[in-house]
Amino acid sequence: MDEQPVVAILAGGAATRMGRDKARVVLGDKALIDHVRDAATAAGLPVLVVGPDGIPDLRPPHSGPLAGIEAALIQTGGPVVAVAVDQPWVLPQTIGGLASMQGDAAVPRDGRLQVTCALYRPACLTTIKHVLDEGPASVTRALDEMGVVEVEPTSWQAWGEDGRSWFSVDAPQDLTVGTERFGLPGTGTMKP
Repeated sequence: MDEQPVVAILAGGAATRMGRDKARVVLGDKALIDHVRDAATAAGLPVLVVGPDGIPDLRPPHSGPLAGIEAALIQTGGPVVAVAVDQPWVLPQTIGGLASMQGDAAVPRDGRLQVTCALYRPACLTTIKHVLDEGPASVTRALDEMGVVEVEPTSWQAWGEDGRSWFSVDAPQDLTVGTERFGLPGTGTMKP
């Protein structure tokens, strides 16, 4: 049986559009990182933070999410469900659904591949290292070179997902847009 995945919260970004550390941005009564951590805990999976408040990337600062995925895979030695720190509406059932997927990588498709809310297994590591070494360090480029299972909407909708899990808070106004669309994280209800 496959090893239980660890949820790797990717928190090493530069946050240039936000203007401050996204992990510490408060939404409702919690920091964004705590919303993601709570969803992982509710899914019954252990959590690892990759970034300044956890394990460091092995690449120069702000090398992107692929560097965070690399660090998490090396640290755990097993599969990881990567979730960006700026995705506070991530649902526990989506984390659990991804954790149960097969393939070297399992990535939801919602118009495009949602690479920072996806499952990655150690088999991806050779390709990830190669892409990081050769540049540009794009997750999509790495996925093009490995065996990826694309999780289509019919599959992720069966988990109760509506796209909120990969809604990213990139700039301050995204806090308002996300709250208007999905309510506060953890409420489990979508606003009309």
